[in-house]
Amino acid sequence: MSAPIIAFFNNKGGVGKTSAVYHLAWMYAELGHTVLAADLDPQANLTAAFLDEDSLESLWDDRDRPNTIYRAIRPLIRGTGDVTASETLAVADGLSLLVGDLDLSLMEDDLSDAWPGAMDGRERAFRVLASFWTVLQRSAADAAASLVLVDLGPNLGALNRAALIAADHIVVPLCADVFSLRGLSNLGPRLREWREQWSDRRSRCPTGAPEIPEGTMQPLGYVVLQHSIRLDRPARAYERWVDRIPTVYAEAVLNQPGASADSFASDPNCLGLLKHYRSLMPMAHEARKPIFHLRPADGAIGAHMQGVLAARQDFEILARSIAERRGLWS
Repeated sequence: MSAPIIAFFNNKGGVGKTSAVYHLAWMYAELGHTVLAADLDPQANLTAAFLDEDSLESLWDDRDRPNTIYRAIRPLIRGTGDVTASETLAVADGLSLLVGDLDLSLMEDDLSDAWPGAMDGRERAFRVLASFWTVLQRSAADAAASLVLVDLGPNLGALNRAALIAADHIVVPLCADVFSLRGLSNLGPRLREWREQWSDRRSRCPTGAPEIPEGTMQPLGYVVLQHSIRLDRPARAYERWVDRIPTVYAEAVLNQPGASADSFASDPNCLGLLKHYRSLMPMAHEARKPIFHLRPADGAIGAHMQGVLAARQDFEILARSIAERRGLWS
């Protein structure tokens, strides 16, 4: 049985996608599940969260091995072979990383050309479009992962379309601002369009072609990133935007006009709230560990330790909420 793939995606940047994937991957591992964290963002921010610069340089300089997501696909793109499993990096017990690669951006044209090619039933077009899914499934099998969490960049281009086709579920991280709401308005219709178009293309896949993803990419819900309150942005301004999220999400993403909720806290589509955590986040980046692993030796002293404990509780609640939403584990 293949591991479920959950993509964290919003076409707006700065909403906490990478941080959510990073911390949830650690949390699921602590809860006893084997997780593969996959970096499909050409900026490789998730990879940078796990690895220091020396480790990254050594890994990326070893160009002849399939040790990144792009290098596992490169033979197919160059016409010299087929997709293989990427060599995942064991980060901790139960947690592996599928390393990102800045060269992923080189695939944009191939993925764009393959989209109309699939309408003509071209086998190579399906191989290219399914390449992310193929690597994710093979790498998850090699890592014995029961769950794959995917970090994506903030755009609606061909690369993310192929990455989302590979996903079973989509979690949408949001901020309480006009940009996130505008992003939702664009994101929902595009996801439905891609889902319908991929279903049409699947029916044209030639007999004998390799297995391809179903492209379900079902919305699982949204997560709200709570910014710290500034003197020039009073609480009522935050509430103004956050109270609109349930309606916009239901209408734009779920295609449910007229749906509403009293607040995001009572909205069944809201998976959870991530606090700002203020100085704990840069402290965690510096220590190369999740917030809830910070110790006094990392600088988490006094009141900081209360924040560390609160972060652990927040991410555990979110992890369980996501898992229970689709019955990922019985």
